[in-house]
Amino acid sequence: MSHTAKNKFRTMSRFTAFAAAAGLALTACGDGETADTGGGDEGGGTIDIAINHGWEEGIAVAELWAVILEDEGFEVNKNYMDLAPSFSALSTGDMDFNMNIWQPVTHAEYLEEYGDNLEEVGVWNSDANQVIAVNADAPFDSLDELADHAEEFDSRLVGIEPGAGLTERTEAYVIPEYGLEDWEFRTSSTPAMLQEIDTATSNGDNIAVTLWRPHWAFSEYDIKALEDPKEALGQEENMTIYAREGFSEDQPEVYEWLSNFEIDTERLQDLEQDLFVEEVEQDQYPTVIREWIEENQEWVDGLTS
Repeated sequence: MSHTAKNKFRTMSRFTAFAAAAGLALTACGDGETADTGGGDEGGGTIDIAINHGWEEGIAVAELWAVILEDEGFEVNKNYMDLAPSFSALSTGDMDFNMNIWQPVTHAEYLEEYGDNLEEVGVWNSDANQVIAVNADAPFDSLDELADHAEEFDSRLVGIEPGAGLTERTEAYVIPEYGLEDWEFRTSSTPAMLQEIDTATSNGDNIAVTLWRPHWAFSEYDIKALEDPKEALGQEENMTIYAREGFSEDQPEVYEWLSNFEIDTERLQDLEQDLFVEEVEQDQYPTVIREWIEENQEWVDGLTS
């Protein structure tokens, strides 16, 4: 893939349409006030977490840490917002941290704009990437063989939202790079794509979809990610925690916990399954998280020891 194409990746987040609405969609679970930087007189003070809509892996780990921090005596405000406002809120100190910044490619443009006012806390998983996935029993493992199996797959690739960065990358790079111009690229929504996987795998049919890793679908369904030798969808990335400037000084203990935090993809997908397979309501996330913690108590205890 060309250097120009790689640079273009920097402008594409998973939900480009959301990022365009930079002033929209801030919903807080809690009192919605700005971060308490003084540590508080009781307990551990107040922590404001920025959580990006639609990024399920980030939602999972943020909700996990919200429960952990509450159990450690902190008052936690969970602020669901779009991507661009979350970077802005970190840079102004209105949020304490965001657990799901993808670097070096996906969120590079935001980091270039806001990075001087942020603290990089740590990488918690390095398996992140965008993929084309197919049923696991497909007789090939690479994207450069997909076009050769057009008849078996009805020349059909199922996508997610039309405005998503993954959709744009697929249209701009995957389809021309791998000779899929004659295929139908059907886009609608992420839930619709997941339903297509469910139906196809249940019936033993072939299916090709746009997806990303980590994602609970790889644990729930018998599917596999195809190799991308031309890097049409980019490279593997680091899911990284970024905090507001001064957070390490104001909350050194929390900063240390977060900087040491790592979760492997298998455990992350297990957590995602509990939260998203059954379409749990957002206000029920803490209940589900606590049940999951009971099953992973020793590992969770080690996160703050």
